[in-house]
Amino acid sequence: KSAAIVGDVMGKFHPHGDTAIYDALVRMAQPFTLRQPLVDGRGNFGSPDGDSAAAMRYTEARLQKLADEPLVELAKKAVAFRPNYGGRLFEPIVLPARFPNLLVNGSQGIAVGMATSIPPHNLSEVIQACVALIDEDLTTKQLMKFVKGPDFPTGGELISSKNELAAAYEHGHGSLKLRGEWKTESPRSGNPSIVIHSIPYSVERSTVVEKIAEVIIARKLPVLLDVRDESTDDCRIVCEMKKDADPQLIMAYLYKNTPLQTNVQVNLTCLVPTANPEVSAPQRLGLKAILRHFLDFRMEVVTKRLQFELDQLLK
Repeated sequence: KSAAIVGDVMGKFHPHGDTAIYDALVRMAQPFTLRQPLVDGRGNFGSPDGDSAAAMRYTEARLQKLADEPLVELAKKAVAFRPNYGGRLFEPIVLPARFPNLLVNGSQGIAVGMATSIPPHNLSEVIQACVALIDEDLTTKQLMKFVKGPDFPTGGELISSKNELAAAYEHGHGSLKLRGEWKTESPRSGNPSIVIHSIPYSVERSTVVEKIAEVIIARKLPVLLDVRDESTDDCRIVCEMKKDADPQLIMAYLYKNTPLQTNVQVNLTCLVPTANPEVSAPQRLGLKAILRHFLDFRMEVVTKRLQFELDQLLK
C-alpha cells in the first residue's frame, strides 16, 4: 500500500508531512507528467484532466523496471552515505544513477530565490548524446544532432526555431512555444470535425475543453458548433464545425485564445558538486555542462564500483 511506503519514508528518510511525500510518489507514477515514470501505480493516480489521486490508503505502488537503474550500484559502495535525520540509519547523499534523470524527466521547483524549469527529454536521445560526448568533445550545436529538443509525455508540436532551441541549450535559459496537434475528420453523415490529439505539457485537458466551450457559447467563432471530450488513455478532443468552415482559421483562433498554445520556460538551474560532498551549489548550466557533470559522476561511480568488486575478489 502507498500508505506503508509513505510511513516508511517519513520514519526513516524524510522528516516532512505525509502529503508532500505522497504527492511526490503520485507524480512519479503519472505517465502524463514524467517522460519515463519511475513508479508503477495501481489505483487512481490522477488524470490529465486535473483529477487528484485517491487517498494513499487505497492505492498501491511498486518501482518500475527503469527505477532499478538509479539504485542498482548502491550495494557496491559507489556513492558516499551519511546518517539519516534521526542518526539511526544511513542514507546515500546521491543515487548512483545510470541515466541522467534530471534531463529525462525534467524538474520544476523554486528554492532560495532561484527557480528551475527543466523540460523532459527523450531517454534514447540523451543517452546517444552522452555516448557521443565520451567519444569526442562536442559543442552544444553538435550535441543537438542527438538531443533534438524537449520530448513531452503529452505530445505537442514545438514551433520554436532551431536558433531559439540552440540559445536555450547554450545559455541554460529561454522560452519555447508549444502547441497541441490536430487533424480533420469527415464522417459520412453530419458535420466535419477537428480532432485535437495532443495538448501542451502541464495544461489540464478539462481546461482546454472549457475554454473552447466558452468560445462557442459566446459565439466568437460562429463556424464552430460543438466540442466533446472523447479521450480515453489517448487525448481526443472533437470540435464540430460547419461544412464550409476553414479548419486552419479555426485552429489559428483557438491557438491564440485558448491554452492550446503555451510558452514553455526553460531554466536549467541545477545543483552541482562542490569540494564538500554533502553540499551542492546551484548553478545555471547549458546542455553540454549538464551532460559533462553526469559523465564525470559516472566515471567516479564506476571506478568505485570496480574497486569494491576487486576488493571482494581479493578477499
